[in-house]
Amino acid sequence: MPAVEPWDSYLDAAGILRALGIGRWSGDIVEFGCGYGTFTISAARRMAGTVYALDTDPLMVAATKWRVARLGLKNVVVEQRDCVATGCGRGPQSAGSALLFNFLHIEDPVALLREARRVLRRGGLVGVIHWNCEVRTRPEQCRSWGEAAGLRWVRDAGLPLGSPWQWGMVLERP
Repeated sequence: MPAVEPWDSYLDAAGILRALGIGRWSGDIVEFGCGYGTFTISAARRMAGTVYALDTDPLMVAATKWRVARLGLKNVVVEQRDCVATGCGRGPQSAGSALLFNFLHIEDPVALLREARRVLRRGGLVGVIHWNCEVRTRPEQCRSWGEAAGLRWVRDAGLPLGSPWQWGMVLERP
């Protein structure tokens, strides 16, 4: 990943969250792969619930913890966790939503989507964004993986003009 400042400048985090409808979603959020906390911070500012920001990389966890503390956000829990290998550490049906941003190019995306489904309460939503790139995940693949994991496709999300290199969608736990 590039340094935090250029990374943040590539993404309109608030606009992307708005396009996905986050802010109207309720309950806690589980963010799989928080990176520098770009979306963590924006989500925490929009939501009353707790944002559980998870990443395998200790440097990303440290960066997110530092940024969250510097901003004085009290509704964020940052943990180092390999969600693919050991799950996200949250109880079944304990969250209102999940974020899987730029993360589904992993070896077993269906297993990760199943983990997101497991922690979501009925009607809970999954926001997905990914890069527009031939070697990365395509929207139709993601929709198929989501359905294989027991999620229902809700809609594609038209992302803001500042994000022309990404696509987004919303899935739901029926």
